[in-house]
Amino acid sequence: MAEKVLMKGNEAIAEAAIRANCEAFFGYPITPQTEVAAYMAKKMPKIGKVFLQAESEVAAINMVYGAAGTGVRCMTSSSSPGISLKAEGISYIAGAELPCVIINIVRGGPGLGGIQPAQSDYFQATKGGAHGDFNMPVYAPASIQEMVDLIQEAFDVADIYRTPCMVMGDGMLGQMMEPVEFKERVARELPEKCWASNGLNGRKTHNVINSLFLKPEECEKHNYKLQAKYDEIKKNETKYELFNCDGECDLIMVAYGTTSRICKNVVNMAAKEGIKLGLIRPITIWPFPLEAFNSTIASSKNGYLAVEMSCGQMVEDVRLSVEGRTPVHFYGRTGGMVPHPDEILNKVREIVGGTK
Repeated sequence: MAEKVLMKGNEAIAEAAIRANCEAFFGYPITPQTEVAAYMAKKMPKIGKVFLQAESEVAAINMVYGAAGTGVRCMTSSSSPGISLKAEGISYIAGAELPCVIINIVRGGPGLGGIQPAQSDYFQATKGGAHGDFNMPVYAPASIQEMVDLIQEAFDVADIYRTPCMVMGDGMLGQMMEPVEFKERVARELPEKCWASNGLNGRKTHNVINSLFLKPEECEKHNYKLQAKYDEIKKNETKYELFNCDGECDLIMVAYGTTSRICKNVVNMAAKEGIKLGLIRPITIWPFPLEAFNSTIASSKNGYLAVEMSCGQMVEDVRLSVEGRTPVHFYGRTGGMVPHPDEILNKVREIVGGTK
């Protein structure tokens, strides 16, 4: 068993990426994720790998595009406004079918907003986040340990499906410290990168990396190819946790990231009042875990309660999953405010009719 090390979230992200054989990092500083870049700046050159602080977020994501096109594992990180600036490049990367990992340590918005933790980038991350018909796997860890594990998973999934993958945590996960174990992972079978633009390498013609299809018939064919890939990702890569959902529940909460940790405390608090709560914790917020709702909908007497650090974004996916079969309620704080367990429990009492 590997030794546990106390690490700050942002630094653990960077170390996990290095251990996942990230060959190149391109980024630009922005609170609350700057320590990711700082750690990479210190470590990557010492082990013969590339660190480059670009002149802007736009430059950084296009450097990722170029490096990914050669077949090397590469990564960028940012926080909410910086991800907005990277949006066009992310669409190009998805269109060109290039693997990479994008880290978003979310802060409050819109606009410059604030530097406190939030989950208000959910729409940006899960609904494409840029122009065109595309998606990308988005992981939402609830702890620094899970963040480390999912970063290594994201690099593998990116390579398997030739897609950008995002790991999205809020500012708390980036700034807090927890014990971390860098585990030996079971290696997934990865395809050969015979598509990479890295010289002839025995081929008669050069590979060309491209997302431009001027003929509508060709562009449509490419889009259908991408959609078939996304269907495979939905089938094979959806992740979620069911917590205390066995048997009949008065209400099932739905929360991800650090908000789900708060909700687990609410489950225990409610139990002391005779209220049985369950929790669905999406680990991938795209693909969203539809099966989690199909398997629990009959056992929740008062439907679902989505709890978020936003004005209500994931709640829309909960409603789509439920398809009107049961009520969907919402409780959220935004702008960097974090939901308190007592506030959530008050909302639960309001829904279920008070102490049982």
